[in-house]
Amino acid sequence: MNNRREDAIVARLRAALRRGRAVAGIGDDCAAVESPRGKLLLLKTDCVVEKRHFRADASATAVGWKAACRAVSDIAACGGEPQHALITCVLRDKQAGRWLDGLYRGIEKAGREFGFHVVGGELARTDGPAVVNVAMTGTVARREFIPRGGGRVGDLLFVTGTLGGSLRSGWHLRFRPRLAEARWLAETIRPSAMMDLSDGLAADLPRLAAASGTGFVIEPEAIPRRRGASLRAALADGEDFELLFAVSAAKAARLQRAWRRRFPALRLTCIGTLAKRGVARGFGAVHGYDHFSDS
Repeated sequence: MNNRREDAIVARLRAALRRGRAVAGIGDDCAAVESPRGKLLLLKTDCVVEKRHFRADASATAVGWKAACRAVSDIAACGGEPQHALITCVLRDKQAGRWLDGLYRGIEKAGREFGFHVVGGELARTDGPAVVNVAMTGTVARREFIPRGGGRVGDLLFVTGTLGGSLRSGWHLRFRPRLAEARWLAETIRPSAMMDLSDGLAADLPRLAAASGTGFVIEPEAIPRRRGASLRAALADGEDFELLFAVSAAKAARLQRAWRRRFPALRLTCIGTLAKRGVARGFGAVHGYDHFSDS
């Protein structure tokens, strides 16, 4: 498994904080807490930072779309549906006019597409790069909640779509969260573990395996790549926002047949299996994105 500084920081914080009665917490795609009528309340916060997640000359509407859709993607990865959002914008003076209006157009467009409402937020001024934070709630039936940590040795690993080249192609600003696909999976197939791919397969798969108490074996030639993307890019670029999930071998054939009927335009690829703890094959020396890496 990769020894990543970001993951070590998250582990330190998780050890220092009380979990309370949360079903899932720090280290999962969303926090999940019990709520009435057999539902779980999903809680997610995510941010985009200028010069790191978007360029200063990027369309404000595209930045708003991306900021909101990152949170939707995490809600989807747990099998849930988004409900409400709070938006915090930390902006320079010149961004408080038309740029802010464009940002909210992108957020509102995502809300119409994926069924959430913006119900509040906060504004603050900065002299540095802009930061847009989205805090989002969602719900999922208790029996349909899909954690990162439910995978079992022998489960097959699948990814949706194609990977790599997200920054070069502009995909990271226009991606569509796999909400409908994730809801279908939660209702019909019930994957044992699932997450979205935000930091690259080489970073995110080890997280899913670690949460599940397993290792993994990947077939590099099977990894689906975006046109023009190298294998290294497919493993390490990040910002793909596709689904990575594990299903038992007994469900795999039914999954693939049903997927082709339900989502004929979206590729689904088996890339490997979950293996016994400590096994990590298929990435070589490639690592995904780490927010606290010097490289």
